[in-house]
Amino acid sequence: MTQASDIPQRRPTLARIGTFLAERRGLLRDYFSAISGAGGRLVFSLAYFIALANTLSISEFGMFATASAAGVMLSRILAFGFISALYRTATIRPNLIGTFTAGFLLLGLLSVPLLAAASFGVYLIFFADTVPLSVFAAIVFAEALLWRPVEVALIVNNGLGKFGRAALLAILATALRALGAVLFMFWAQHSVWIWSWFYIGANAASLLIAFGFFYPRQRLRLRIELYLRRLADSIYVAGAEVLFYLQMEFDKLLVLAIGGPHLAGIYAIIMRLVDLTAIPIRTFSMMLVQRMMRAPELLSRLAVKSGIEGGVFAVSTLALLTLGIVLHFFPNALGKNVAEAAPLVALAICVPGLRNLVEYQAELLFARGQTLVRALNLGLLAGLKAVLLTYVLTTILDTPNLVLSLNVVFLLLYLASTLFTYTAMRKPAKPV
Repeated sequence: MTQASDIPQRRPTLARIGTFLAERRGLLRDYFSAISGAGGRLVFSLAYFIALANTLSISEFGMFATASAAGVMLSRILAFGFISALYRTATIRPNLIGTFTAGFLLLGLLSVPLLAAASFGVYLIFFADTVPLSVFAAIVFAEALLWRPVEVALIVNNGLGKFGRAALLAILATALRALGAVLFMFWAQHSVWIWSWFYIGANAASLLIAFGFFYPRQRLRLRIELYLRRLADSIYVAGAEVLFYLQMEFDKLLVLAIGGPHLAGIYAIIMRLVDLTAIPIRTFSMMLVQRMMRAPELLSRLAVKSGIEGGVFAVSTLALLTLGIVLHFFPNALGKNVAEAAPLVALAICVPGLRNLVEYQAELLFARGQTLVRALNLGLLAGLKAVLLTYVLTTILDTPNLVLSLNVVFLLLYLASTLFTYTAMRKPAKPV
């Protein structure tokens, strides 16, 4: 028989269990809301890739993919990295979103001259001999001034915990890009210059939808003193983001500069397929970063850290392995141009997992507020990647062996990133 004295002890226990289950249900609901966006984005990204890669010539696809990668890197200059302050505000102090949005708009306007100067410098170094300036400028404009603000709307919704709305926006924006590629496929003439106008149109439509229907409605209020306190940290983040994408995309720039447009096209096709494996991983990283902002001690145990990294590597590798098997038996599954690169895809088997882990580790330092250390780490990785890839591209002339050697390059980058990241994480996290 249950005694009355047992009831007060059991009620708190049951309450704790109920709270635990409710938190886990909420976490799973948020994750599946977010991953639905990643799944939809993956489908439309694949459709976009197939349509575009098989409409442009391989050389022109290499030009576009490399210019687009440069545009993504340069877009991190927009607003001097103040997007990071906006994300932290949405996550921790959502009542200030209107104030920080006004700061983003002001700093975004002030950053345009620097963005233009940096873009012209990158063009002169990497693209002057292969890509027309008008094409490069159009693609950078689309990436930096149209698509990057769409990402801001996604970031703010994710920071607010509105993962369903962010997922829907991600699907719609990616679908518009895919629609643009399909329309371009049926257009009478095909060139990278004509495609750049379709690309601008698709990104402009995404921008109108993002801020017309998905951005939170708050009154814009300028508070200059508040922005000045965040500006140094934001500039660290902007520098880190530029360095991050430099070390992520530097291989494409080097292949174009050293190997020419055709090899750049083959390489861009392979790396685009690698990029697709990162879409679900980024959703997981984004949610983990949010939790670490609130609880920096989350990864204090070695078993948790190694378990997460093992999972990221396994999922990424399995995704590319599956794709490689499909393309081995059905090389034309993704189109005639992709078929030329199909035999090479499986040779890059470890690249997605190692690449995604470097990206994941960079996000850990951002979550802990160690933005300056993150920038320094990414700068070192960018320099190391430049040295390794220059050696590979100038000494290995056989394309299959070149792709195979990328596994070693990315392994060395991962080991360096692990050393830098977890050494830095021994220091206390900075308060948000």
